[in-house]
Amino acid sequence: MKKLICALALSLLVGVALAQDETDENNKDKNGTVETIVEGLDNPCGVAVQPGTGHVFVSDSAALRVVRIVDGKIEPVITGFPKDTYGTETQYEIGPLGLCFIDQNTLIVGGGGQPDGEDMLRAYKVPEAGAEPITADKMEGAGQRLVAEPDDNLVGEGDFYGVAVIGTTVYTTCNGDDEKGWLAKADIVDGKLTNFIRSIATKEKTNVDAPVAITRSPEGFIAVGQMGEVSETADSLLTFYDASEEELVGWKYETGLNDISALAYGPKRARLFATDFSWKDPSKGALYKLVADTATKCKAVKITDLDKPTSMAFDPEGNLYIAVLGSPAEGLEGPCGKLIVIKGLDDDPDKDE
Repeated sequence: MKKLICALALSLLVGVALAQDETDENNKDKNGTVETIVEGLDNPCGVAVQPGTGHVFVSDSAALRVVRIVDGKIEPVITGFPKDTYGTETQYEIGPLGLCFIDQNTLIVGGGGQPDGEDMLRAYKVPEAGAEPITADKMEGAGQRLVAEPDDNLVGEGDFYGVAVIGTTVYTTCNGDDEKGWLAKADIVDGKLTNFIRSIATKEKTNVDAPVAITRSPEGFIAVGQMGEVSETADSLLTFYDASEEELVGWKYETGLNDISALAYGPKRARLFATDFSWKDPSKGALYKLVADTATKCKAVKITDLDKPTSMAFDPEGNLYIAVLGSPAEGLEGPCGKLIVIKGLDDDPDKDE
């Protein structure tokens, strides 16, 4: 009975968070304009804002490095990651993927450059701005793997695309067993990662595969975007898990989006935003605000079109940084990824302008 009451209370909290967003529909949103910070990134797949400095870090994935953006310039921070490919009909070269900070100087990097079972979740002490970059093998502690375990019918996991921190635990989305759709977790001990295990089988709980986007909700839940089948449209889900119970709470919310690739809460108004990569038709890629509709559905309010968005992160001022793969301009060759920003996206709508 106690567990049931707790679950109901958690469900109400999730519903309240979305209902608060719904009231914003009567207010004028300050969506801002899209500005390009840097160009020439090669399949950027992760974004994180460093606490204390405000520097934006990006996993420049196909370039096999993590970079820092300082005064609009790309500065290598960690180099020499392994390389693999992702996708079927359309393939992308990838290396490092998801990024998040666990403190001002410790960066978690999700690996994607090796076969499933060999990819690693890694922790690094990042050098100061302007310092020489470190190589990918200079980790804090050992890299963490999820290898195949035939005795338990578990295949190897990899492509740790989304990374989020809740308390002293790092959660990451995985690619491997499509019938399970695992979230994995690792403990943080003295700035190092340990005890990396499979945690939540999202496909079993939602009947939709491919957990990709992940973030911490303001209430402390694990918010997950189930991308679904890339060959299907409008099948992405928004789901919430109780980190302490590792159980689905509230409802799984239909979003009407094709392929959720990133989730982020604004730091001021706690509104939830999602990017849609839209694999089947990239021309429909965009940034959305997710607001309440019914007990089982969200309403996705488009903010702006985006060219294959992969990841995003807010800074404390409410500016939203988004990585996009982009498309090559006619007659031009070379990397076409960008880091863009929408300034003031999370400002109070009643704020004097």
